[in-house]
Amino acid sequence: MLTDLIQVIMKIDLAQTVIVGIIAFVIALINIVVIIYIERKVLGDIQWRLSIMRVGTHGILQPIADGIKFMVKEDIIPKRADRFLFILAPLLFFVPTFMLYATIPMAEGFFAKNFELGIFFFFAILTVMPIGMILAGWSSNNKYSLIGGLRAAAQQISYEIPLLLAVIGIIMLAGSMNLVEIVKSQSGVISIYGVKTFIPKWFILYQPFGFILFFIAVLADLNRPPFDLPEAESELITGPFTEYSSMKFTLFKFAEYSVLVAMAAMIVIMYLGGWHGPLLPPIVWFLLKTYFVLWLAIWIRGTVPRLRIDQLMNLGWKVLLPLTLLNITLTGLFILGATL
Repeated sequence: MLTDLIQVIMKIDLAQTVIVGIIAFVIALINIVVIIYIERKVLGDIQWRLSIMRVGTHGILQPIADGIKFMVKEDIIPKRADRFLFILAPLLFFVPTFMLYATIPMAEGFFAKNFELGIFFFFAILTVMPIGMILAGWSSNNKYSLIGGLRAAAQQISYEIPLLLAVIGIIMLAGSMNLVEIVKSQSGVISIYGVKTFIPKWFILYQPFGFILFFIAVLADLNRPPFDLPEAESELITGPFTEYSSMKFTLFKFAEYSVLVAMAAMIVIMYLGGWHGPLLPPIVWFLLKTYFVLWLAIWIRGTVPRLRIDQLMNLGWKVLLPLTLLNITLTGLFILGATL
């Protein structure tokens, strides 16, 4: 798997890599600032409070002010920490997030790189990021950080399997791992006995079960509440990030929100028809759908209580894993029935 990933990366020339990196940085930065503001406001509404209001109109400049605050804070490295790994961990967690945006098509012809194995490339990049969390917990020489890093490793292993198994249903329906082709296969409307309806041919209608399983696995894979066990404030302070400060801590948070936006975009591509929609420009539809998925993740954070670590493991191995296998079986039977 790693060899195939390296071969794909080597096919991208240096100039295009630089351009893709700049585009990815700009898109990620804008989206992160916006989603942090939206999250704090939505959580405030759920909890019946005003949330941020002071910096800018209705607190609109608060994320920028927080970013400046983190940049000027003192950068502290614990005396007994492994200095090299301590510095490497946030970079290893942060840098791969740029590469995720290189594969995401926001409209027809509007993408950085159209990989034939786009889904494979996207999820292969995701598998690199947990190493950064494990190194952060280990290198800090803090028992709470170490426990958080080990929890992150166990959680990633447990939920990446059902996450990828849920994707197989989409690949079976589209007949391709190319993200552009997956979106194109959702164009048009559903026909019933040869009569066209007004129902869009989005894969969420064919895979509602798979969508729910994939969405749960995404929240767990990204350590989002109610699955934020590596960063359980009541138990582990800030988990693997406890000893980090200043820009190193910001890199971890930046990467978390960047991957959240990328995963929301991937859900739109696989289940919600990508850029397809009436009247509005394609990219507007893509962004509206993406922010709807992000709002759903925020709403879950504000309403669902955190699971225990044993409940988290049981859900991954005893519930999601067999259900994703069942979803693959049902998808195969559906495709077989449609061809007969």
